[in-house]
Amino acid sequence: MKNKKMRNVKISLNSILFILLFAFSILHYETGQISFAYQSDISAFQNQSKIELPANDTNIDEVNAITTQSTVLPMKKVSNTNLSEIRVIPGGQSIGVKLSTLGVLVVGHHLVNSDEGMSSPGEEAKINVGDVIVKINGDPISDMNDIKSYVEKAGQDHNKIDLTIKRGEKTMNTSLEPVLDEKEKEYKIGLYIRDSAAGIGTMTFYDPKSKKYGALGHVISDMDTKNPIEINNGTIVNSSVTSIEKGNNGVPGEKQATFSIEQDKIGTITKNTPYGIFGILEEKLKNHKYDKPLPVSLSHEVKEGPAKILTVVEDEKIEEFDVEIVSSVPQKFPATKGMVIQITDPKLLQSTGGIVQGMSGSPIIQNDKIVGAVTHVFVNDPTSGYGVHIEWMLQDAGIIQKKNNEKDAA
Repeated sequence: MKNKKMRNVKISLNSILFILLFAFSILHYETGQISFAYQSDISAFQNQSKIELPANDTNIDEVNAITTQSTVLPMKKVSNTNLSEIRVIPGGQSIGVKLSTLGVLVVGHHLVNSDEGMSSPGEEAKINVGDVIVKINGDPISDMNDIKSYVEKAGQDHNKIDLTIKRGEKTMNTSLEPVLDEKEKEYKIGLYIRDSAAGIGTMTFYDPKSKKYGALGHVISDMDTKNPIEINNGTIVNSSVTSIEKGNNGVPGEKQATFSIEQDKIGTITKNTPYGIFGILEEKLKNHKYDKPLPVSLSHEVKEGPAKILTVVEDEKIEEFDVEIVSSVPQKFPATKGMVIQITDPKLLQSTGGIVQGMSGSPIIQNDKIVGAVTHVFVNDPTSGYGVHIEWMLQDAGIIQKKNNEKDAA
């Protein structure tokens, strides 16, 4: 009996060990790469979340400080009839992205050296990293300069400022009194804040009729808080790839690119969701590969086997590369990571080593239909990664309508 119990214990331990080893074997990294930047011209983007979108898979293209999260949200099912007549033009263009946050995002605390010692008024007021300051003294706040003027005036008058904070779905109020930094002779509140993010990604599709587009294929998240960025507004511009840092096992590669936020604006950003960024194009795009609209495939129509992706590896030239759809999950409800793909094209493997950051959103085409977009790269195998099914991006873009008579997915 004792020996039987010991065998059962060994079997349980072996099972646990197997599960742990399996979990470590599927680590992946989001290939979106967006970093918060404040200059108008951006180049040589840095990895943002070592995930990035930071997880084990890396988000391939976000902006230079974007992180993605792979979260399955309760959303509604798409009807077949809505999709059967849809035609959109595949993208592949490298785009620059700039987001302005809704309010001002708190990304850290710091101590202020005052005549009464070291303190952080913001931390003492129980303001947390990830909170968004939306109002000061009842007035809406849209950028960091807004806060600076309130802080300076309150400090000089020895008054407190009232803050309205958004924390997740909750809104709350608090107050604090700025303190004078003895070294810098400025009034401060002991918070690191941020009001924008910028980086590069890839256009997935656009609708020539409505001018709506979808890109990236994953959410843009803050590199410090890892929370999805709630946007006030945003802009996409043309971007030129200047070089590629090849990926290796354990280290995702990345595109390096330049773009100017002040010039070459091609569209607006109105939504940042788990399935990408969406908005309206103000200029017609060309890819010189597929300039005519293509039909799209539902998730259950995607087959394992050969496919193509469109992406840029040099300058602004869109190229077509061979990939293999290793697996595809038929999805009745929206979910990220619906496909596993592997890069098989020798030219792309030579140039990039596989999937790299900045490639997120690259459209996947199979049998002359758009089936999805590249979103993540496996850290331990940069030739492979995840893709999202196109129907969920079309839904968030507003090209496919949700059915009102269906229940949300749990």
